[in-house]
Amino acid sequence: QVQLVESGGGLAQAGGSLRLSCAASGRTFGYGMGWFRQAPGKEREFVAAIAWSAVSTDYATTDYADSVKGRFTISGDNAKNAVYLQMNSLKPEDTAVYYCAVTMMPGTYRGRSAYRYWGQGTQVTVSS
Repeated sequence: QVQLVESGGGLAQAGGSLRLSCAASGRTFGYGMGWFRQAPGKEREFVAAIAWSAVSTDYATTDYADSVKGRFTISGDNAKNAVYLQMNSLKPEDTAVYYCAVTMMPGTYRGRSAYRYWGQGTQVTVSS
């Protein structure tokens, strides 16, 4: 059983930055983790994913949705069992509830069905 708790959401102006954190309890090392978001009236969508190498914790593979590529950065700290999402150059269309999730499988995944455990979400609001 894994529990995920997101934090760091809030209100930002367009062009600003926010950093989301996801603290995991339970074993997540070696498994793919991701961030998704859901805006009102829309489906939950993939934002970013990260997966560490089974050989070295210093090497990770990342994947980003086209809409956030170059603006958002996913990273993690295995020692703290945490994943982060640095969001820069925020746009009003980034407004959504952001969810952290873990797959319990190696590798990065974009599909929601690959993720087994989800956090409760944190609200991000970007004003124009």
